[in-house]
Amino acid sequence: MPVFPEEPEIHESIPGPGVPLPHKSDASAPRTPAAGRAVSPSAVAAVPVPGPRPATPRPGPRPAPPRADRPVPGPRPAPGPKPAPAPGRATPAVQLLPAAPGDAVERADEAVDALLESGRRPGDVLVLTVGEAHPWQQHELSFGEESYWAQLADGGDVFYADAEASRPLSRDVVVLVVNDGTAGRVERAARKALDGAGALLVVCGERELVAPLFA
Repeated sequence: MPVFPEEPEIHESIPGPGVPLPHKSDASAPRTPAAGRAVSPSAVAAVPVPGPRPATPRPGPRPAPPRADRPVPGPRPAPGPKPAPAPGRATPAVQLLPAAPGDAVERADEAVDALLESGRRPGDVLVLTVGEAHPWQQHELSFGEESYWAQLADGGDVFYADAEASRPLSRDVVVLVVNDGTAGRVERAARKALDGAGALLVVCGERELVAPLFA
């Protein structure tokens, strides 16, 4: 009488990390043909032989930064006064987008969306925050400092950082998020953002606070 291999147990999904794999003893008992019933060789060959259990899949690439649906921003204000050009270096254009400290992050996200829609590459844009870190920066830091800073060198996506970071930060377009009204911090951040911007600096903050810094 032919011996039938055990039929593989079919699972709806592969268990994630921390979930034990089912034991072999949990599988259904092997089926045996009724006594005296002949089984053709072709029927035996049709029985599937279980292969090795597939390995748990590694997590894929992290999703793109989540951005809530926001209304398309209206006409942007005209660029404010530009500082005098530094010797040997062209001064980037400065654009002021009025926003209260509590709304500066959202205003900056709208500015980034508009920049990308206009044809800017994500790797051309750097977002600096004066106060609390941008939510996307906090998300990336959860994977570790090394992975976080590697993205700056990779230049494949918008990079979010603290304006007080000790590392040099520069990209073609810098968006400064003034979500803290402390005059000293804003002044230092404005200087760093201006030094790091290649062609354009977008400042999201209170006009009365930031406009005099670029007069």
